[in-house]
Amino acid sequence: MSDEPPRPPSTPLEDYALLSDLHTGPLVSREGSIDWLCFPRFDSPSVFAALLGGPEDGRWKLSAVGGEVASRRYLPRTFVLETTWRTPTGTAVVTDFLPPGGPEGHPDHADLVRRVECTAGTVEVEHDLRIRFDYNRALPWTRRVEVDADGTCGLLSIAGPDALLLTGPMLHAHGAAPAEPPRGAAPEEPGRPDDDAGGVSDRLTGRFALSAGESLDWALTWHESHHPLPRPVDPARALDQAVRFWTEWSSHVSTHKRHEQAVLRSLLVLRALTHRGTGGIVAAPTTSLPEEFGGVRNWDYRYTWLRDAALTIEVLVAHDFTDGALHWRNWLLRAVAGDPDQVQIMYGLAGERRLAETELSHLAGYEDSAPVRIGNGAVGQYQADVVGEVMLALAALRDAGIEEDTSSWELQKNLLRFCEHHYDRPGHGIWEMRGDPAFFVHGRAMMWAAFDQGIRAVEEHGLGGPVQRWRELRERLCTEIMERGFDEQLNTFTQTYGSTEVDASLLQLPHTGFVAYDDPRMLGTVARIEADLRGQHGLVHRYRTASGLDGLEGGEYPFLICTFWLVEQYARSGRVDDAGALLEQLAGYANDLGLYAEEFDPGTGRLAGNFPQAFSHLGFIRAVDAVVRARAGEDLEERSVS
Repeated sequence: MSDEPPRPPSTPLEDYALLSDLHTGPLVSREGSIDWLCFPRFDSPSVFAALLGGPEDGRWKLSAVGGEVASRRYLPRTFVLETTWRTPTGTAVVTDFLPPGGPEGHPDHADLVRRVECTAGTVEVEHDLRIRFDYNRALPWTRRVEVDADGTCGLLSIAGPDALLLTGPMLHAHGAAPAEPPRGAAPEEPGRPDDDAGGVSDRLTGRFALSAGESLDWALTWHESHHPLPRPVDPARALDQAVRFWTEWSSHVSTHKRHEQAVLRSLLVLRALTHRGTGGIVAAPTTSLPEEFGGVRNWDYRYTWLRDAALTIEVLVAHDFTDGALHWRNWLLRAVAGDPDQVQIMYGLAGERRLAETELSHLAGYEDSAPVRIGNGAVGQYQADVVGEVMLALAALRDAGIEEDTSSWELQKNLLRFCEHHYDRPGHGIWEMRGDPAFFVHGRAMMWAAFDQGIRAVEEHGLGGPVQRWRELRERLCTEIMERGFDEQLNTFTQTYGSTEVDASLLQLPHTGFVAYDDPRMLGTVARIEADLRGQHGLVHRYRTASGLDGLEGGEYPFLICTFWLVEQYARSGRVDDAGALLEQLAGYANDLGLYAEEFDPGTGRLAGNFPQAFSHLGFIRAVDAVVRARAGEDLEERSVS
């Protein structure tokens, strides 16, 4: 039997806040511990990975000694986090933020700033900084350096290609014995390592006393280790820049009065998950947060899925933010360029195609959920729905008055050729099942939508293309889906051809225009989903994992976007009271900062899965939009194959 004490339970996901500079997205806990940080990009190797293990896997905890958190909030319309600590002797406010990065795809440095201000009495603040490069596979070499001509010093930690420079009141290094400086070494110039001893650093710690009105600032700056030291950030100026950047962006976003702040926060999350340099939108800033605590369904979501990004773009366009949509369209043109038969379902943030999946066996996993994975093996899957989602998003841009350019329309025609070339190919479905490929009804309906949007582009926007061929393929798909994907006896669309199972993705059929929300066939499908996939808690599972179709062990909690889809379906089919009640229930599952994870465990009342999740936030926005419009009595036109 091991003598090691059991690991404490993982910090609940709802206790985390997201920070963002549109290049990366660290998570900071309510207790002031930054437990997840990848520099410089969302998908870079982590420097803090306590989220997927423990403090020894890297973190930066800043707390008030003997204190407790009284409150926390984002400054309005920003990702600047304020946490108020109360101690027996005073109060302090900790401000955490990332200064907005430049538009470059690969910044030469990135900053994380932490400011503490004593607002009453006296407080003592404590740091525990453990830098662990490359997912805790590289312990840094740390030394004291001079960073400015005025004698300002910092602590420089290096491991391979990466370096982190800590500036501010000095912390103390703990670890291996320091190395002796070279004999007779000449004094170093400012901006270069000085002659102080350095060594392998296990921890950097320190305590600092503050009285009312006093404040201290620290900045942790990433840069490539072979480059000169970057100039230390000015914390006060950086804070002003961060507040101004976020408030200026959010001032252009329109929302409904109902759930206004929650919708605004969700729109901000979608923006925060968009890489400022490339336009790529990550599904989530995390990897391997489990779909079931202790389970094996743990995946890396730090990449750009065509589906997730396209659905995000539809939501942004609906709320009058088209600049970000155009940025993504340009990303799409680069990522998908070339042979249409080489289209992938997902890419790296800059359009990288190789996202090999590997396991990190040295990390215990969140709530002991192993394996921890980086990369994603689903990159090689064929999923028939993806082109349809992209075509719907680009159609939304056209309908919003954004002029189509030649390159974008040529891309769309290539995507339709891709659909035609793969017409008879079974796929793995929207949920990326790892079992045998099948003909998923949702995927086939999205193929129908792809051709339908191509036809609309020709008929309504005057673009050119083989429209007659597209009409033939659209009609074939319609006939095929009704013959093979709809069970007349059960009055329901099915998960796959020849199956009697249902799938929550079928709730998206009306969104494609394939069938109306109030069509009797759709209402029959909803009834089956309510019976088979919706539990007593009212939440919707993606599908019945017991069917074995997904080829994976274990189960999973209900997916929030599936229940948001049900809200939308209720609202658009006349069940407005049901929609409103379910929406209010779901609104209560966001954490105190308005953040949603991928799933919710009704048994423990905890968020689960990667966090925060773009899918959940865009689902919430669409659900609110649908309920607000239904209550306003708007008559939304629906096209149906009838």
